[in-house]
Amino acid sequence: MKNRAFLNVVFLCFLGLALVIARDVATTASAQQLQVSADLLRAFAPLPAAFENPDNPLTEAKINLGRMLYYDQRLSIDQDISCNTCHDLARYGIDLESPSAGHRGQFGSRDAPTVYNAAGQVAQFWDGRARDVEEQAVGPILNPVEMAMPNPAYVLKVLKSIPEYVAAFKEAFPGEANPVTYPNIGKAIGAFERKLVTPSRWDSFLAGGQNELTDDEKRGLLVFVQAGCATCHNGALVGGNSFERLGVIKPWPDSRDLGRFTQTRNEGDRLVFKVPLLRNIEKTGPYFHNGKVKKLAEAVQLMSTYQVVRALSEDEIMAVIAWLNTLTGAIPENYISKPRLPPSGPNTPQPARGPGD
Repeated sequence: MKNRAFLNVVFLCFLGLALVIARDVATTASAQQLQVSADLLRAFAPLPAAFENPDNPLTEAKINLGRMLYYDQRLSIDQDISCNTCHDLARYGIDLESPSAGHRGQFGSRDAPTVYNAAGQVAQFWDGRARDVEEQAVGPILNPVEMAMPNPAYVLKVLKSIPEYVAAFKEAFPGEANPVTYPNIGKAIGAFERKLVTPSRWDSFLAGGQNELTDDEKRGLLVFVQAGCATCHNGALVGGNSFERLGVIKPWPDSRDLGRFTQTRNEGDRLVFKVPLLRNIEKTGPYFHNGKVKKLAEAVQLMSTYQVVRALSEDEIMAVIAWLNTLTGAIPENYISKPRLPPSGPNTPQPARGPGD
């Protein structure tokens, strides 16, 4: 009996040791599965404090002027639309509509993308027709569907009729004999937009904070990379660095918008669009150039079906979304706070259409 009891004790000890070893092996295997290698992370980069442009150095005076212009509805012919109307900074730089409503209720053909972190992209607009945010900023002002100003001269007439704006342009562009120019409008708004940066937990993770992401979020990152999504969605913006054709694996179901072809007339640019940045993607739906997709899960599913070799399962899609949510940063509320706008002067043009028209 004593021998049997002794053997039972020995057996239980070995069993306990085996269970501990099995647990440790499983834990180690799990950790290895979730380990994110430095090689994988080289595809990405943290956000800078600002997206600098050597041709448009950032100054406080220029940024302050750009902030005022961004919010000023007097840059539209009916004085009822500003940059912030379609790119609402309190709503992650979008207006939650697609397409956005412009001059007298007209609608464009494409979704208005976010302006947050946008200054770091390879180009602006879905078809890349603007080189940078400075060039992009002045486009909607003259677009008949958007802000509908008739020409640059009329825009300058409005601004020059407002004494505080004249003084603000002189401060922002010192040394220029005539600083109130149409290109300088773009430079001021562009300077403001170049600091619309939203770092998130993802940036802390890239800086070495391994605990910033949960295991589920790390799994989503691994799925994202292993599926090939990071081939196009990489860098600091997780996208916005290149132009790609929709329908790489099989034809895209909606080919009405021809993308960059409308600008270049190059056959190779049919259905080619700028790859959207994924920063704040959780907050910036609806998705794609036409804004037809409302749910992020559907957007991920479409990408996995038409753009990468392996379609993702439902569980993998949810894992990817868990990681994508780590790209959501905080809105810089102090920086985007609406400023007091300069009052109109006695010669400032009135809205083209009054309230009773």
